Amino acid sequence: MNAAKLLDAKGLACPMPIVKTKKAMNGLQSGEILEIHATDKGAKKDLAAWSKSSGHELLKHEEDGGVLKFWIKKG
Repeated sequence: MNAAKLLDAKGLACPMPIVKTKKAMNGLQSGEILEIHATDKGAKKDLAAWSKSSGHELLKHEEDGGVLKFWIKKG
């Protein structure tokens, strides 16, 4: 997936992945995609809920060797 920006949130505990995601999203144009890498297991539920409540779209998420990867399209 072609992301406009990659956010490395590995090693950060809740709520920091969300805080950093929100800040990174502010720098994107509508329709651009942010790729997030996190290791906090809670990020899966948190990012899905945050995306929905913020008007963004969680396009995909996967786990790769203990790293959770998310692709969120800015609304």
